Amino acid sequence: MRVVADLDRCCGTGQCVMNAPEVFDQNEEDGTVVVLREVPDPDQEEAVHRAVRHCPTEALAIAGS
Repeated sequence: MRVVADLDRCCGTGQCVMNAPEVFDQNEEDGTVVVLREVPDPDQEEAVHRAVRHCPTEALAIAGS
């Protein structure tokens, strides 16, 4: 599993950070997503899937399995 973020689509709602704070943060200047762990630990995968599902602009994706 690898996390991919499209910064052009991100509008900074913070759903990713709320769902997986160990994997995502927000840029202090514009609020866009910052991926802290491109390859999350296995115990973080469920939270990452939840963050991807809840992203209102579909700026997050999961590559690989």
